[in-house]
Amino acid sequence: MDVMTEVTRAEYCVIACAEAWRDAGEVLASPMGLIPSVGARLARLTFSPDLLLTDGEALLVTPDGTVEGWLPYRRHLALVTGGRRHVMMGASQIDRYGNQNISCIGDWERPKRQLLGVRGAPVNTLNNPTSYWIPRHSRRVFVEKVDMVCGVGYDHAAGARYHRIPRVVSDLGVFDFATPDRSMRLASLHPGVTVEQVREATSFELAVPDDVPRTRPPTAEELRLIREVIDPGNTRAREVGA
Repeated sequence: MDVMTEVTRAEYCVIACAEAWRDAGEVLASPMGLIPSVGARLARLTFSPDLLLTDGEALLVTPDGTVEGWLPYRRHLALVTGGRRHVMMGASQIDRYGNQNISCIGDWERPKRQLLGVRGAPVNTLNNPTSYWIPRHSRRVFVEKVDMVCGVGYDHAAGARYHRIPRVVSDLGVFDFATPDRSMRLASLHPGVTVEQVREATSFELAVPDDVPRTRPPTAEELRLIREVIDPGNTRAREVGA
């Protein structure tokens, strides 16, 4: 059997996340989540060899965890505020302009559910590129309007020099904001997913091209790296099943 016919949905998601850092140069990758982390390491091992990876505390590391540098907090802040970090965050809600919510569901004064809190999302998203990873695409996440703006979308970012949302990756496809009004567009579908499925799982009207491409498959070497080097324990399947 052709190995490409055995590629899992999770592995397509890894590829889609890795592509966010293609040819990024010497920028700090800050992936949040299992699949974005596998994607960042894959990008470093293949098409983005200058990408900087961190242990999440104070060290720069190689994809196998070998320490290659020290990243003091003041230096980290310099990368954050100067556009030289590319974060891939999660989102409890995201809307058509890329506004993201991780703080609360419902009215801010009397929320139905308290979440992580705003954290550093407003300043960070204004000052460095931010992509998003959504492991369960649904109308509860892709909403008409977020209950609270944490990550800043295009309709609130006028004048922000380094604000950019390169892509949103979900378990159904890849999305960008390559439209005249910077609203969300369907950029590619993962194999086995239809435009109708995506529309049904989205609370707002997406921009949909006449011919939506498929998310590219991994090469044989990329698949080997994912399965044998980066994630032999298949942790990626915890976020996206078969």
